[in-house]
Amino acid sequence: MKRVKLIIAYDGTNYHGWQLQPNGISIEAVLNQTLTDLLREPITVIGASRTDSGVHALGNVAVFDTENRMPADKICYALNQRLPEDIRIQSSEEVPLSWHPRKQNCVKTYEYKILNRKIDMPVGRLYTYFCYFPMDVEKMRQAAAYLVGEHDFKSFCTVRTQAEETVRTIYSLQVDRGADDVVTIRITGSGFLYNMVRIIAGTLLRVGTGLYPPEKVEEILDARNRQAAGPTLPAKGLTLVSLEYEKELKPEIAVSNKYWEYQLVQREIPYKKKGYLVIRRCADPEFQGLVTRLVHQLARNGARWIYVTDVEPGKNRLDEGQQYGYYEMKRSYCYLEMEKRVMKDGSPADGAADRIEFLKEGSARPALPEHQQTFLGITNQSTVRLSPLKTEDRPAWLELHNQTFFSVPGSSTYEENMIEEEEKDKSRFFWISNGAQKVGTLVLAWDQNRKQLTIDMISIKKEFAGQGYGRAALMCVEQLAREQNMTKLRLLVADTNQAARALYQKAGFYETGRRPDFFCTESNLITE
Repeated sequence: MKRVKLIIAYDGTNYHGWQLQPNGISIEAVLNQTLTDLLREPITVIGASRTDSGVHALGNVAVFDTENRMPADKICYALNQRLPEDIRIQSSEEVPLSWHPRKQNCVKTYEYKILNRKIDMPVGRLYTYFCYFPMDVEKMRQAAAYLVGEHDFKSFCTVRTQAEETVRTIYSLQVDRGADDVVTIRITGSGFLYNMVRIIAGTLLRVGTGLYPPEKVEEILDARNRQAAGPTLPAKGLTLVSLEYEKELKPEIAVSNKYWEYQLVQREIPYKKKGYLVIRRCADPEFQGLVTRLVHQLARNGARWIYVTDVEPGKNRLDEGQQYGYYEMKRSYCYLEMEKRVMKDGSPADGAADRIEFLKEGSARPALPEHQQTFLGITNQSTVRLSPLKTEDRPAWLELHNQTFFSVPGSSTYEENMIEEEEKDKSRFFWISNGAQKVGTLVLAWDQNRKQLTIDMISIKKEFAGQGYGRAALMCVEQLAREQNMTKLRLLVADTNQAARALYQKAGFYETGRRPDFFCTESNLITE
């Protein structure tokens, strides 16, 4: 058994849309029958986008399963010899059996074409909508700008059921006039509601002809009422241009509009099956729907454990046992803010046997601004060396760091490109070692303006825990802060990470604040 992916172009004029219909021929029906005849076994295709009657496509996607031994990349040529002239397979390839065209994150692009001249032109009449009123393309562009981003597009769809989720994201919306008097509305988004593109086109047409001012489009969005928007333009002007599938998850997604602002963190999903939702701002009536939608999105993207926090000042809308769709919230952890004053004389706070020394390279110190100095920390239990990370050692550092932090609440999985980006922002990466043996990792962030040094991450391998290496490493950090004339050390620690809290308290850190709680929900959903 193998699964074959098809890229399909078709002229939708003579078809009752993509999906099988009892009252007319469809693209899906033609493909099923032609593939069945070609491969000599019953074939049923699964389409990515169910275009309506009369809508065209340059790059729709479908898959089917077959036992036939014909090479997947040859099927398109054999199939095109049997298909009618208004349907053509652009390519065929084998994909994993688990690959589903409607269960992958993808970017869809549509075009709607309007012929704008005094007299209609017979050539192209099947692929454009005709409008003889003058159209102001610049005003249409101004109106289109209101639609870009993540919004509730309820005003721009023919709602088939009241339960349908109507929030979508438009990445770009362009309006251009060609030399042939054709105005093209090109729209790219994460997905589209029923008739959404044709209603947007009808609304922009009203702006272009002067019936609506551009700013009315924002009023239509806010209304969330289909009656507020323009007409649904005919299907013949609409073409599905392409579907581009996401090859890997975006590490982070940040969204902000007038109703909500949030951050979706997905970088932990491939490694730990953990996803995070940080709600920075949300209008109260939108909160339930926002959490339900985004938690489900993280679950569909492969997160087994989903952590949610509401950080909007003055709000505390998450609670134990709350239900958001299929998902029940349970309190998990919160971050504690801790800090310590840096003592100028370097006197240890908890025992004369502890000391810190600068490890000289020869007789000269390296330049301090580059933070390339190495420190030697000696306590009554252990000795550690704090050494800057070299470029060639990054893979080994990443492996140790990510393994050590795998099960720590709220921990971040680092990648090499993240190290490069954070180094540009004045973060520095270190080894914690005992002689030639690497026992842990450390990430520090400098803030010269505030005279403070932040301990972003510190980890000690499990087999070296409890041997004083963490305490000695903190002493090294304090000496580094002293060398840089810093006055304060700061850090965050999860309240459930008892071992880390005890280490910091022993080292003289004290709690200064408490961040909002993270709530967790568990999902067994991998794909829907």
